[in-house]
Amino acid sequence: MTKIFLIIAAIADLALAALMISVSGFMFGGGPESMHAGSLAAVLYIAAVVACVALPIGGFILNRYGKAGLALALAWLPPGAGLIALALPAPY
Repeated sequence: MTKIFLIIAAIADLALAALMISVSGFMFGGGPESMHAGSLAAVLYIAAVVACVALPIGGFILNRYGKAGLALALAWLPPGAGLIALALPAPY
């Protein structure tokens, strides 16, 4: 049962990473519709995309070693953080 939830979490994480990559031009691009975000925001954004890919892999590795609860928490961290970020008001 844990493996099924890990697979669903991996699909959600990869979909979130694909969404973040597809909208990154609106944040860091040079066009008139871009937010022209700074370099610190770009570094944090890249770290979030890497986390969306790496955390499900870490979840599968932890599940293999018998730490199912920690594996699920690790794999579901990016979608959970994304939902919390959506619930917060915009800073402007």
